[in-house]
Amino acid sequence: MQNTNPQQQFAIELKGICKSFGTVKANDNIDLNVKFGEILALLGENGSGKTTLMNMLSGIYQPDGGEIYVDGNKVNIQNPEEARRLGIGMVHQHFKLVDVMTATDNITLSSKGGLFVKKGRYKEIEELSKKYAFTIDPQKLISQMSVSEKQTVEILKLIYNGAKILILDEPTAVLTPQETEKLFDILRNMKKEGCAIIIITHKLNEVMSISDRVTILHKGRSVATVDTEKTNPNELTELMVGHPMQLSIKREECTEGEDLLHVHHLTLENSDGAEVIKKLSFDLRGGEILGVAGVAGSGQKELCEAIAGLYPIKKGAVLYKDINIEGKTPREIIDLGISMSFIPEDRLGMGLAASLNIVDNMLLKTYRDNKGLFVDRESAEVLANKVVEELEIKTPDVHTPVRQLSGGNVQKVLLGREIEANPSVIITAYAVRGLDINSSYTIYDALNEQKKRGVGILFIGEDLDVMLELCDRIMVLCHGQCSGIVNAKETTKDYLGLLMTATVTEGADNE
Repeated sequence: MQNTNPQQQFAIELKGICKSFGTVKANDNIDLNVKFGEILALLGENGSGKTTLMNMLSGIYQPDGGEIYVDGNKVNIQNPEEARRLGIGMVHQHFKLVDVMTATDNITLSSKGGLFVKKGRYKEIEELSKKYAFTIDPQKLISQMSVSEKQTVEILKLIYNGAKILILDEPTAVLTPQETEKLFDILRNMKKEGCAIIIITHKLNEVMSISDRVTILHKGRSVATVDTEKTNPNELTELMVGHPMQLSIKREECTEGEDLLHVHHLTLENSDGAEVIKKLSFDLRGGEILGVAGVAGSGQKELCEAIAGLYPIKKGAVLYKDINIEGKTPREIIDLGISMSFIPEDRLGMGLAASLNIVDNMLLKTYRDNKGLFVDRESAEVLANKVVEELEIKTPDVHTPVRQLSGGNVQKVLLGREIEANPSVIITAYAVRGLDINSSYTIYDALNEQKKRGVGILFIGEDLDVMLELCDRIMVLCHGQCSGIVNAKETTKDYLGLLMTATVTEGADNE
């Protein structure tokens, strides 16, 4: 007999789900369930099958085998619209909102009547917001909203359209600690209202804080489901990667070297003439890791590109030692000793050629070192094998085209190539974005090795816990301005969050 208590009824049951792409088994006989009134965390390394599994719940893919039950009924989800009718909604990492419309317009866009909404729906949205303790202005334009406000609109849009089962993919990736806690309060309220919530995340501290149970995937299979209160981060990590791991980053204590990079009153403008970096000043020394924190869109990308010669400087100066690099080409800047590893959404869009293999991508950086008429492919192959071994890149061999590698392994190829160029300064932006724990710690170790060599590292990141462990100093950007540069040993995550929203400012030379 079916259990009629909504707090005990399974919202979702997956039984023996299988999905293959060619010869690759993305999901192999996976079992998973989540109850109404419960938050389930979904953990796993890159390539473990998390996204594929959730895409089948969302109607993007269909399983090759197994059964899906929604609210106790066996279903066949053929497309996203069918998933929506079943009450399943997913908040993706990249929001699907129309910037020129209001919150209400976006929330009601896919509902009956679409844009032809009555004014009364503003009140309807306000009442729905109060029910779940959302804080949102229904008439505010999306283009004027913060990242957390946009995320709130996405969640409200799903609830408004009847979703009782929500999937959130890395929901805190670009939120401040304060915004993260606010989101968690919202999710707890939704849980109390009987919603079933699945969160995909790599942040174990958040898993321990918000979830009731955790399902772990490893190499396409579900290896365990555990009660959160009965486990710990070390056990979860071991289940994810298949072996024990030390979950701490050893901050290398190095003697500070000479000033390698001096940025003075730097001002950058976008194509519309708006200032994206405003009178920014800081120094980077050899043998230190300077972190750059800030909510998305605070000028991090433009700062990196300006130093690398890819973005025009409106005012101010960028000096490498005593050399002004303004007006120099990216190649001239690389020859000085500055190397940039920027990880965009499309990892094959910055410096790697998708159709070329790992060896040839190494040659893109080293071919000018060749003497004579012939390209030294042998040295490039030795270099490629070294990078693959040291960064534990998963590939059949170094002659595999990089487009056939997972995103995380492409990331390692890019960073490994930059490190092997032996630069004096490394600018690495979002170096571990989307990487699992094992791969991330490999990257942290590689950066620490460069620090010990006396390299100055500018580390633009999203995870404040990591930055507090890895970096020596942390510079916080807010709307293109420096709101503070702090000693990582002497600050806290909450204080960084306040700097990220300019609630407080400290010692910033922006005048």
